[in-house]
Amino acid sequence: MRFQVPQFIEVEDKIFGPLTLKQFIYLVGGGGLSFVVYVFLKSIILSFIPIVAIMALSAALAFYKINNKPFVNVMEAAFKYWWGNKLYIWKKEEKIPEKSAEVTGDEVKSYASIMVPKISDSKLKDLTWSLDIKESVYSNKNQR
Repeated sequence: MRFQVPQFIEVEDKIFGPLTLKQFIYLVGGGGLSFVVYVFLKSIILSFIPIVAIMALSAALAFYKINNKPFVNVMEAAFKYWWGNKLYIWKKEEKIPEKSAEVTGDEVKSYASIMVPKISDSKLKDLTWSLDIKESVYSNKNQR
């Protein structure tokens, strides 16, 4: 028994001529809202700028894509960012471990053996220079 596997499932069906259902709803909604603004302001001169803005937004929602994603996804992300909680971390405070007992001499010696000495500034510059020029500063020229 063979079954047909649907293909092109990401392509929306064109229902209203060359428009999909979502595009049609965005455009009709923008037109209806423009009409409401015109009736409310009772003048084409006063309502011209809001109507142009509404129609531009509805056209962008219907047709404009950013990185092959609909404009409505970009608007949703913008609203979530604008009104969402933001976490700003300036400086992380380190917790200092509490010591309940005094440190003995044996513990100090074991801690000193674990500590690694830091590289001085001049040694660090020499090391970076030798890595940049791909030869060691301290090596003999006879050892190549």
